[in-house]
Amino acid sequence: MSAAQWDQRYAADDYHYGTAPNAWLISQAWRLPRIGAALALADGEGRNGVWLAQQGLQTTSLDQSAAGLAKAQHLAQQRGVVLRTVQADLADWVWPESTYAVIASIFVHLPDALRRRTHAGITRALRPGGLLILEAFTPAQLACASGGPRDLALLYTEALLREDFAALELLEVLSGEVLLDEGPGHRGPGQVLRLLARRAA
Repeated sequence: MSAAQWDQRYAADDYHYGTAPNAWLISQAWRLPRIGAALALADGEGRNGVWLAQQGLQTTSLDQSAAGLAKAQHLAQQRGVVLRTVQADLADWVWPESTYAVIASIFVHLPDALRRRTHAGITRALRPGGLLILEAFTPAQLACASGGPRDLALLYTEALLREDFAALELLEVLSGEVLLDEGPGHRGPGQVLRLLARRAA
């Protein structure tokens, strides 16, 4: 989807994917460092970036939608945290080196070449010991009505992610059905892949 399409999706007053953080992200709270920089990738209306900021991390929410990021800032103000927002297209964004203690990639579905570029950027941008927390839909999601791309080429498999993140230590790779309750955008049974990885210290 283009930035204009995402702006249209986020134009309403309500939050398309809700204001609560992703359940897989929350489940990893005990692993998070007490200080450091975090990146919420393609963070839309900011639910995950705001939560990371609430954990004490200096958090950047990156997205191509100006409308989404404006709502992310509004949510951050409501929650009493500081959130840095960056409007950028992942096709053009220059990844920093060894910067982030945590990167959250939650339902970021990209075509093949951009996916490989982005995942290589994630690997470089994690600082030594940094964590990647990723959730994405698998091809089995095509049989579900709970959101996600309708294009098989945009859905991820365990083998694909293992290849993309071969340079990281994979701590957990889980797949199966979960019950999604993330605003009107993700609601109902979903087929997901959950990955937790760490850059070697």
